[in-house]
Amino acid sequence: MLRWFRVVAVAEACSWAGLLIGMFFKYIVATGDLGVKIFGPIHGALFVLYAAGVLLSAREAGWSRGAVVLGLACAVPPFTSLWFERRMAARASAPQPA
Repeated sequence: MLRWFRVVAVAEACSWAGLLIGMFFKYIVATGDLGVKIFGPIHGALFVLYAAGVLLSAREAGWSRGAVVLGLACAVPPFTSLWFERRMAARASAPQPA
């Protein structure tokens, strides 16, 4: 499950990049909204998958409620899903005290 979560977190961040680029061309350059039309729905779907991934990974890995809330909050600002995924991967690979 954690491997799937990593894939979804990276894909969600990439979709953020695509959406932000599309918004730049729509609102700053004013050349059209094709990028937003393409990346908007993709990002929306990956946003939902990321939230589901946080909940499912938390259940499997035994994350605290605070970690779950942080993971869900990291879906909102661009690219923070990558930071959160790395943080939780590092925690999972750290040796546990006996």
